[in-house]
Amino acid sequence: MNCIDEIKNYAQKNDIPIITEEGSRFICDYIQKHKVKTILEIGTAIGYSAIRFAKLSDDIYVTTIEIDIDNFIKARQNIKDNGLENRVEVIHDDALTLTIEKKFDLIFIDAAKAQYVKFFEKFKKNLNDGGVIISDNLSFHGLVEKENPSCSYGTKKLLRKIKRYIKFLKENTEYETEFFKLGDGISVSKKKSNKRIIKNDL
Repeated sequence: MNCIDEIKNYAQKNDIPIITEEGSRFICDYIQKHKVKTILEIGTAIGYSAIRFAKLSDDIYVTTIEIDIDNFIKARQNIKDNGLENRVEVIHDDALTLTIEKKFDLIFIDAAKAQYVKFFEKFKKNLNDGGVIISDNLSFHGLVEKENPSCSYGTKKLLRKIKRYIKFLKENTEYETEFFKLGDGISVSKKKSNKRIIKNDL
């Protein structure tokens, strides 16, 4: 599929989770405003967000990781259909065991919600100076803020882990995080500067 709306419709019809339109616009605006050139995405799905990011500019390169083989195959085809195979590298692997040496301007976490803390800790070393880690789905359809009593045990367990991740971000002494009530809940984490401000009294 070489039309972004076609990919979006396919995902919706087949219950494949992709980023919301509002969330996607927010990240695309961030990429353009901060001149982001290299992106690592944890959780490809069928390539929707990776393709949107790469289409913003001809000098943007995306590396994206997907564990599900069916999604990986579909993503690779969609990326090829859009003529982006030279700028979007899709990897079929488990992000928690995969080793990546390259560094990136932006790391986008949008995979298994229960593993967000592990993803953050594992890939923060792959962040360029001044780069950010963006996380999606921190609201989880509004259930994080207002849990439905009828939620299943599995959903309640997942919500606890998302809340734990939010707490982890808020208490992180290494990174400063902003939270945005956009899309399904987004956070932007940037490493704190260790530079001291030296006053010149001369």
